[in-house]
Amino acid sequence: MFENLQDKLQNIFDNLSRHGRLTEEDVDTALREVRLALLEADVNFKVTKDFIKRVKARAIGAEVTKSLSPAQQVIKIVNEELVATLGEAAPLNLGGGSPRVIMLVGLQGAGKTTMAAKLALHLRRKGQRPLLVAADTRRPAAIEQLKVLGKQIDLPVHAEDPSIPPPTICANALKAAREGAHNVVILDTSGRLHIDEDLMDELSQIKAKTNPQEILLVVDAMTGQDAVKVADGFNKQVGITGLILTKIDGDARGGAAISVRAVTGVPIKFLGTGEKLNEIEVFYPDRMASRILGMGDMLTLIEQAEAHIDEEAAAEAAEKLMDGSFNLDDFLKQLQQVKKMGSITKMLEMIPGMGQLAKQIPDDVADTQLKLTEAIINSMTMQERRRPKILNASRKRRIARGSGTTVQDVNQLLSQFREMQKMMRQLRDPGKRRGFLNMFGG
Repeated sequence: MFENLQDKLQNIFDNLSRHGRLTEEDVDTALREVRLALLEADVNFKVTKDFIKRVKARAIGAEVTKSLSPAQQVIKIVNEELVATLGEAAPLNLGGGSPRVIMLVGLQGAGKTTMAAKLALHLRRKGQRPLLVAADTRRPAAIEQLKVLGKQIDLPVHAEDPSIPPPTICANALKAAREGAHNVVILDTSGRLHIDEDLMDELSQIKAKTNPQEILLVVDAMTGQDAVKVADGFNKQVGITGLILTKIDGDARGGAAISVRAVTGVPIKFLGTGEKLNEIEVFYPDRMASRILGMGDMLTLIEQAEAHIDEEAAAEAAEKLMDGSFNLDDFLKQLQQVKKMGSITKMLEMIPGMGQLAKQIPDDVADTQLKLTEAIINSMTMQERRRPKILNASRKRRIARGSGTTVQDVNQLLSQFREMQKMMRQLRDPGKRRGFLNMFGG
């Protein structure tokens, strides 16, 4: 997401950085290019116009920070105004009596059913006890799809005969939730190809019967400005409390995410970042602005690590790295932990300064390399993993045959592992460790 916009903004800011002092003409030129970049990213033209106006007023004004160069000052202003355009963070409202109802609405094809399962999994990790409700009786196989997804994440799904009206199904689900001690109910409602009177009437009835704390509109980010129109339409007719943007990993422009809050006044609450059920993120405007400007997003990366990586295992691995006892079996365990976090390239994009490297490594290449590494280590005996020095030519040939790789692949892995061990031995020297950390600003 935002790949095209990131590249253009990076070029603009690089050009600005070459100027020792910025004139009003320099700022005007840069902002014209920013305006074009935003419009090409499919950002609403009124939002773009207002954004540029605010940035220009501040950039040409008297705002000066001694610690920043003029170019850095402009980037700082752009970042702050981008955060203002994206709006404030809006946490999910889980107050009120139990069970709390979250109603998902949207058009067909936006990914409502999958998002219902993603949201349920996210909430369970936060200590909630969700119940999924299959209230989409119009789309063929929607009920079955939700049942399959519920089984995958080991969460119950309330489903009834498709001939029963959805408002009745949702009311019955609330009773079932109380009996089953579920404190959150997620309603997967019907969608249409477009907004129509029947759809709005059905949603209004469900809203009246269930009194939801949250009505979240699921919108396909790849539809660009149409997503903004859909959000505006649903908000006016049903009244929505938040937005979930799906398929943002497939949208290189990202204009909908920047425009939708400013146009509708409705906050974005979640992002669907991929097809897997754990690929959902809470939306934070400041973090998103940082990503758009190519500055990474370490906080989200840390949160993902905390959610997927065993803290005790990571601490044990760190100790082994520092005392020199880290072996290939430990390496395999760490790889398996990292895989739970998702795409390698997505993780690289979140690390400041690594955005360009991430673009050079396609997802499939990085994931394939991880699988090859895992296959090679899995083809070793436990003794070989713990003592790689015993790997002679015949053992390497056996490992290559067992993992479907080549002896060269095995040698490359062993070479990389030895280099890592060498670097860790150097870090055990306090002087070298300080020098290494100083490279990254401490």
